[in-house]
Amino acid sequence: MPTITLTTEIPASPQACFAASLSVDVHTASMRRSGERAVAGVTSGVMGPGDTVTWRARHFGIPFRMTSRISAHDAPHWFVDEQVAGPFRRWWHEHRFEATPGGTRMTDTVEFAAPAGPLGRLVERLVLTRYMTRLLRTRNAWLASALAPRA
Repeated sequence: MPTITLTTEIPASPQACFAASLSVDVHTASMRRSGERAVAGVTSGVMGPGDTVTWRARHFGIPFRMTSRISAHDAPHWFVDEQVAGPFRRWWHEHRFEATPGGTRMTDTVEFAAPAGPLGRLVERLVLTRYMTRLLRTRNAWLASALAPRA
């Protein structure tokens, strides 16, 4: 099962990064390219422990739906979202926020598994790990830019 770990420095407080990372509206704005939008559960505002959201998006030209739940939550330090229904056999995403002199060090750890047994494992290695890493990096760069102080 692939694991992706990314660290992003953000010039904002852990509280601001935590809230923005749980915001359905921020997520939608950061993922405009794939057309992600919330269609059920919490569809606007900031999510909390136990909340679910169902996303509709298009990746690789294919429409997807995924429902995730905030399964662990310790504001403003970390939270976990996990797929409860959707395209992955497993999707587990931990978000950690650590105060630094310049703001916050945000660490994403994602464990995922594709369906379809051996074929799915091949797709993970050849396509999905690189694609998901790029998607997360793009989102994190968007978040860092959105939270940066304006001159």
